[in-house]
Amino acid sequence: MRELLDQLDAWTAEGVGVGRAVVVRTFGSAPRPEGGVLLVTSDGRLAGSVSGGCVEGAAAEEIARALRDGRQRVLRYGISDEQAWDVGLACGGTIDVLVQPAVPVEAADAARETAAGRSGGRAVVTLLPGDAPPPTFGAHQPGQGETPAAPLVVRDDGTLEGTLGDAAADGALVKAALDLLAHGVSRTVEVAGRQAFIEAYPVRPRLVVVGAVEVARTLVRLARELGYETVVVDGRAAFATEARFPDVDRLVVGWPDEAADEIGLGPADAVAVLTHDVKFDEPAIVEALRRGCRYVGAVGSRKTQAERRSRLLSAGVQAQQLDRLRGPIGLDLGGRLPPETALSIMAEVVAERRSGSGRPMRDLAREREAGG
Repeated sequence: MRELLDQLDAWTAEGVGVGRAVVVRTFGSAPRPEGGVLLVTSDGRLAGSVSGGCVEGAAAEEIARALRDGRQRVLRYGISDEQAWDVGLACGGTIDVLVQPAVPVEAADAARETAAGRSGGRAVVTLLPGDAPPPTFGAHQPGQGETPAAPLVVRDDGTLEGTLGDAAADGALVKAALDLLAHGVSRTVEVAGRQAFIEAYPVRPRLVVVGAVEVARTLVRLARELGYETVVVDGRAAFATEARFPDVDRLVVGWPDEAADEIGLGPADAVAVLTHDVKFDEPAIVEALRRGCRYVGAVGSRKTQAERRSRLLSAGVQAQQLDRLRGPIGLDLGGRLPPETALSIMAEVVAERRSGSGRPMRDLAREREAGG
């Protein structure tokens, strides 16, 4: 949704109506994840995508219908012999798409304000129509839908704006929304017998790199490409320079544990400790673990990691905290060059954020096929 804000604002300024379709559930090899959005104006202009092109035409027609009748409905698009090259997904997947007669103000505001860093993360909750497809795989005939109600909003501090009418249901909804915000993904969940699409708008993820070493230069570039805010911290002014890190959002010269307050290090951050220097590494690790950073990784061989663990345990760090440390840092890609090491680190950071297994997609596909 964030990538469509400029277009949405331009169309809104023209005074035209804008409806949307958003992917709310996927099965199999769907081309777009939950949260993929297609916008259509009342005069037929399009922006965005829910399927990479397979069902855009059909979805656009449904948005036009929603613009006329003011109802929202959920449609299931899949593949069959008859529709594979018509309105089905040639990739073999199936998607559920929520079609709405307007872009919810709550979703547009959440996308706009979190992208600009003006607020904490938000999750926008839309209750799906009662005749929406069930969460199980299979064909489903579209229903008549219903008039949209105002979405609920869950902020990343646990505040709920709106209610399901039951305290226990509200609590379950907040818990589910906070989990999705933490992982930066949108999903449809079932709460109190209703299907609810939770559209996550987390704050921009941040990667804090301790050590302005060669690996860090590529790591910062990769992180920026993936939408991360980047911070590099090093006590050596000769290393932490704009000439070496032209793409970084922020350079901090100082001790990592002292810089933590300056940059507001917290649970939403990923921290990669790369200095290979005990006096820098270990205070940074301790501070990142103490502050509950979502990912904490550090360079060093298995022997180095074992010696580090022993020292930190003796210094009073709890074993449960140290179990969260990713060391040696990164996924095993087989490479040893600095850019290859940076790629392996970034791959592990992304896998943690998205709850990925870090395993080959081919193996996962084969397991799914074997399981039916």
